[in-house]
Amino acid sequence: MAYDLEEQEQLDEFKAWWKLYGKTATNLVLALLVAYAAYQGWKYYQGKQAVAASTEYQELVITDEKDLKAIQEKSAVLMDQYASTPYAGRAALFAAKANYHANEVKSAKAQLDWTIKHAKETSVGAIASLQLASILAEEKDYEGALKLLDASHDSGFDGLFADLKGDVLVSMGKNDEAKTAYQQALAKLDPQGKYRTLTQQKLEALG
Repeated sequence: MAYDLEEQEQLDEFKAWWKLYGKTATNLVLALLVAYAAYQGWKYYQGKQAVAASTEYQELVITDEKDLKAIQEKSAVLMDQYASTPYAGRAALFAAKANYHANEVKSAKAQLDWTIKHAKETSVGAIASLQLASILAEEKDYEGALKLLDASHDSGFDGLFADLKGDVLVSMGKNDEAKTAYQQALAKLDPQGKYRTLTQQKLEALG
């Protein structure tokens, strides 16, 4: 095919550019294609994991609460094999409750600690912090409980954290600090909620 002078110049310029940058451009395109394929593969894997984890979790929550061994085994599968999904944190929280009710407090504390560190949902992590802080307070580890309650958490739980902090401070005999905590709780709790009434009563009891 014959080219006119302008077309020939453009063709020569392209050939010169390709000679200099063709290999780099090809590698860049290949890298982008590989990255895209990897991203799609990861999305597929995550989706598959989420479906499998959901199935495992549904089997866990319908397990007889008295069958502690089954609960421990099923929750362990979710925590070990599906830690990247939200269901792992929920499973650990579920198992912690079952262990606590069975007086397996050490196991309950371990699962709550795992939940705090690994839960993908901030709300689940916050619930675990509240429950673990409550257990520590029962064991009179007040400093440990306060450390958990002062740590960063889902702001939607500010009222509950402040209320429990007030309870811990009362147990420590620090009534003035407890009053401040209860006042902070009242500012965050739902004005129409029953929990707020209990917090108000605790504050009034301190005089």
